[in-house]
Amino acid sequence: MTTTADLPVVVIGAGPAGLAAAAHLVERGIEPLVLEAGPTAATAVRGWSHVRLFSTWSELTDPAAEKLLAPTGWVRPAADTYPTGGDWAEQYLQPLADVLGDRVRYGATVTGVSRLGRDRIVDADREQQPFTIRITRGDGVEERILGRAVIDASGTWSTPAPIGADGLPALGEHAASARISYRIPDLKDPAVRARYAGRRTAVIGSGASAFTALAALAAVSKDEPGTHSVWVLRRGISGSTFGGGSADQLPARGALGLAAKTAVDNGHAEAVTGFRTEVIEPTDDDRLVLVGEDGRRLDPVDEVIVLTGLRPDLSFLSELRLALDERLQAPVELAPLIDPNQHSCGTVYPHGHRELSHPEPGFYLVGMKSYGRAPTFLAMTGYEQVRSVAAALAGDTEAADRVELTLPETGVCGGAGLFDDPAAGQTDEGGCCAPAAPALVQIGTGISLPVAALAGTASGGCCGS
Repeated sequence: MTTTADLPVVVIGAGPAGLAAAAHLVERGIEPLVLEAGPTAATAVRGWSHVRLFSTWSELTDPAAEKLLAPTGWVRPAADTYPTGGDWAEQYLQPLADVLGDRVRYGATVTGVSRLGRDRIVDADREQQPFTIRITRGDGVEERILGRAVIDASGTWSTPAPIGADGLPALGEHAASARISYRIPDLKDPAVRARYAGRRTAVIGSGASAFTALAALAAVSKDEPGTHSVWVLRRGISGSTFGGGSADQLPARGALGLAAKTAVDNGHAEAVTGFRTEVIEPTDDDRLVLVGEDGRRLDPVDEVIVLTGLRPDLSFLSELRLALDERLQAPVELAPLIDPNQHSCGTVYPHGHRELSHPEPGFYLVGMKSYGRAPTFLAMTGYEQVRSVAAALAGDTEAADRVELTLPETGVCGGAGLFDDPAAGQTDEGGCCAPAAPALVQIGTGISLPVAALAGTASGGCCGS
């Protein structure tokens, strides 16, 4: 007879946190089953394979995973180098998934999680029932899997935030979807480059991803006349808008902010501030006009890149009893620690199973998804999360409660970056999140802000995306 203890711990998502969770479970003698919707490991990371991370390799691998990889002859890449998303996937995440073998199932999209025979209303013997996980396979066949616990590490990549400042799609956003992208474009791809070269593109967003897109489009404009960006911000420009610049302890992030500033200074981009898009209207010549809540109408653009953040997909968890913060959609005990209005990467206290738990015992949100809508997540925090959760599931409360992570004061961001110039990484002075004088200004083509005044990020978090 199969008991709940004989069942695997089901991990949703074969990304950095999910695979690290599996490695820690194996180390604890607990059998994991990782369900990945995509055809390979790290499908979401591969979606931004062309983007370089802020973090070096030393901050992107998990100790339990390294132990699992060691017998295969795997060697961690040079600790002080900055990988792209593609490097991370190919040189670490896929090899880790390969070592886990048939513990990882691809083409398995989770469509629902519940308790066997119990919807969220039923109390009777609830905690004694295994979890039931409904999946749809790549061939369209539905299947039910039972698990003793569930770790949801599915991330937020699949649910980007829309254009509307109210959190809803702007009117006309769906109809204009063929001209709208919610990803940083890979402008080294000829087909993608052709979409933006010689055209006018609106970039909506105020974090690192928007910086990356602006800098990349500026590079194209040097070779392709007529390529121009309109940077649409919902707020004004202050000294913190472009990040920490040369004072940033994360040189890759500082270089990125300076590259975006240069794009504006050199006329490759213009900024429109305090603009909250309400409507997207098509023109007779197949272009798009953005209309603000205040009635302002921007000049027509050919393409729109929306980089306004990500949010968790909670739709398949509707039958579980979750305790989520009403603002961030993160676990209620974790939310105060990660509120982007108060914290940056380096000031988020390391946390574990207690902050990640819910009224549904045995269920945990980990990784980027645990942060809900907060943008300040980093890989090392995720690895500490899953170490603690695995220890808790093994009954080792002492280890689960122990903190085994010390973060640098500036944090180590695992977000999008643009760091291809080795010379850009030679500075290490000042604090990345030191407050700057507010000095609100309206900017346009050619505005110049003093580099010394640049610190923090416009999104309020040290690792804003």
